Amino acid sequence: MRKPTFVFLSWLMLSAVTLQPQAVFADDTIANNRADVANGQTIYNEGNGDTAGCGDCHGKKGLGIDAKEAPRLANLGQIYAIKQLDDYALGKRIAPGVGAVMNDIARMLSDQDRLDVSAYLDSLEYEAEPSNLKALAADGIRIGDPKNGKIIMARGIKPLVPACKDCHGMSGRSQNIGAIHQQKYVYLVNQLKRYREGHRVNDQEVNKVGIMRGIAKHLTDENIADIAAYLSTVSNSAP
Repeated sequence: MRKPTFVFLSWLMLSAVTLQPQAVFADDTIANNRADVANGQTIYNEGNGDTAGCGDCHGKKGLGIDAKEAPRLANLGQIYAIKQLDDYALGKRIAPGVGAVMNDIARMLSDQDRLDVSAYLDSLEYEAEPSNLKALAADGIRIGDPKNGKIIMARGIKPLVPACKDCHGMSGRSQNIGAIHQQKYVYLVNQLKRYREGHRVNDQEVNKVGIMRGIAKHLTDENIADIAAYLSTVSNSAP
């Protein structure tokens, strides 16, 4: 009966060792390329050639818009932001629904443009803007329980779901793997479900197994709603 837990924990321990060199490599890549923050700001606000400005969907300050299913981009971390834009451009990440424009937009941006946009987003001063869960509930969207989400972040769900804080931190502020602190509720729910269903496949892998896919497949809709409710509203003062 203990075998699944042992195997899964061993896999996670291996993932911690595997992820570190990739983060360092990304840091080296950024250090060796000079980002033009002003150009990134222009692209974000006004677009670039045939691309539209990012603020129309993600908000002028990059804080995300639940009604548009658009994620928060500000303060995600430059390493993570570059990876996502590159993955969109290369087709390693395919966005569904209203987000489908991301693949075309990323392809129309040069490597330097993507670096510049990510640098601009990372340069923005942190601003709190939690999702309005009451308003979302009034619109008929299922809302989870932040208290239960906090428990999953801290303890996981035995035996196959580890504590989210082990990688993301209790507040979800770890930037190398994507800051999910006060990420938008609707986006968090959608992405966790896409990981669970195997539709999003650009997560880090260990032995050809996606880490987030492996975890999310053990989450119920209720678990996902609870995690999203906690993360989308967690205070910046959380540990």
